[in-house]
Amino acid sequence: MRTIITFCALCVCAILLSAQAQGDTIVLKSGTRIVADCVKEYNGQVEYAIGDNTLTIPKSIVARIERGTPGVAPADGSASAPAPVSAEDLPQMHSDMEISDDLVARVIRDGQVDTDALRQIDIQSTPPQAASAYAIAAGFEENQNHLSMAAEYLESGLHFLPANPNLLENYASILLRLGRASEALPYAEQAARADSQSSLAFWILGYAYYKKDRDQEAIATLKKSLQLHSDDKVRQLLERIERESRTEADFRQQESDHFTLHYKGSQANGALRQAILEALEQSYNKLQSDLGASPRNIDVSLYTDQAFFDVTQAPAWSAALNDGKIRIPISGVTTVTPQLAGVLRHELTHSFVAQITHGRAPQWLNEGIAELEQGSSTSSFGPKLAAVYSSGHQVPLNMLEGNFESLDRSEALVAYAESLAAVEYISSTYGIGDVARILERLGDGQPIESALRSTIHGGYRELDAELTDYLRKNYGT
Repeated sequence: MRTIITFCALCVCAILLSAQAQGDTIVLKSGTRIVADCVKEYNGQVEYAIGDNTLTIPKSIVARIERGTPGVAPADGSASAPAPVSAEDLPQMHSDMEISDDLVARVIRDGQVDTDALRQIDIQSTPPQAASAYAIAAGFEENQNHLSMAAEYLESGLHFLPANPNLLENYASILLRLGRASEALPYAEQAARADSQSSLAFWILGYAYYKKDRDQEAIATLKKSLQLHSDDKVRQLLERIERESRTEADFRQQESDHFTLHYKGSQANGALRQAILEALEQSYNKLQSDLGASPRNIDVSLYTDQAFFDVTQAPAWSAALNDGKIRIPISGVTTVTPQLAGVLRHELTHSFVAQITHGRAPQWLNEGIAELEQGSSTSSFGPKLAAVYSSGHQVPLNMLEGNFESLDRSEALVAYAESLAAVEYISSTYGIGDVARILERLGDGQPIESALRSTIHGGYRELDAELTDYLRKNYGT
C-alpha cells in the first residue's frame, strides 16, 4: 500500500494520533489490571510504558494482555477497509494423528528437534509412528517460523503415509505460505479427495486455485468449504475472488521473466504494457541486490481507477496495492512516468518483504522499506518531522505495527513519514544490508524487538531516541 507523502499540518496530525492511540491492559493472575500506553513481550518478560516510565514484570504472573485497537483509529470514525487475505491467514499446522507424549519427548529435546532420534524412529518404527514423528518435528519448526524446515519434515512424513489427509493439508498450507503455489496445488487436491468432509482442505485448495489464477475453481471450492463450516476468513477470500473475477473476466495476460501482467486490452496499449514490465524487471534486479530475495511468478493487474477500488476495497488515498498481487490503477496513463515507476517499485518491494519475512514484517518497516526503495526521502518534510520528534509528539513505532488501511489520509501521511524516517535512519547509519538482516531475522521467527537488537543493537526505545537525534541533527533548527 502507498500514498504520496505531502505534508501539511504534520505536527497537528501527530499530536492527534498520539492522543487517539488506545493502550493495552495487563491482567495479572491476582486479578489486578494495569492500563498501559503500550505493552511488549520478550524473553519471558512483559514490558509496559505509562507516560515516560517503562516498567518490566515477569510474564509468569500475567494472566493475559487485552490489546487496544491495533494501529491508529481513524479520526473521522470511518469504517476500516477489509484487510488483504493472504496465505498467512491459513490456519497453522494442526494434527488429528495420534501423537503420544513419549513420542514428543523423543523428537523434541532441549528446545530443538533431535535429528538423531528422528533418524532412529525413521528406521525402526512403523509407518504411522514415523509419520507422526515427522509431523511433531514439522509442528515444532513451524512454531519457530522455520517454514522451509517444516516443509521438509512434512515431505518426509508423507513418504510413510502418502494419503494421510492431515499431512497433505499441512504440507499444502506450508507450501502456500512459502509462496510455492505450484507445488502446493497437487497436495491440496489430494487432501480434498482424501477427506471430502474437511472444510480446511477445501479452504487450502481454494486458496491454491486462486494463486494459480483458476478463479472459478477457487470460487466453487471455497463455497464447498463454507458449506462444511462457516468461517469469516474463507468468506472474505471468496468475496474478494468473486469481485476480482467479475472485473477480470475478459482480461488478457502477458509474461516476462518474473511477472505475469493481467490487463484489459482496451485499457493498456502494447507499448505501455511492455514499458511496465521492463520497469518491473529493472526494479526486481535492484531489490534482489538490496534485499537478497528472489520472488517468483509475481502477478500484476492493471485496472481503471473505478475497477481498482471495486476489487480491492482500498482506502481512497491509495495509489496502488499489493495483497499478494500487485494491483495498479492506470486510468489516463499512457507511459511509465517517474511517478508510476516509483509506485511499481514500491509495490514490488512488498513482494520481496513478504517472501523474506513470511508476512511477519511490522507495517512501519514494510512501508518504510518500500518508500526508501522507490526513492523517497525525508528531506522534503524533515524539519517538520524533526520538530514533532523533538517535542515528543511522534506516534511510537510500535503503534504502527498494524495495517495502515484503516487510516484516513492525514493519519496515513504521518504513518508513512515516520516509517520512511525510521528505515532511512537505519539504512544510512548501518547500511541496507542491516535492513535486509532485520527482515531475515523476522523470517526466522524473531520478534521485531529481538530482530532490531540483534542487528542495530537496540529495540524500539533506543531506535526512537536515535531517530530523534538523527532528525534533529539533519533537519533541526
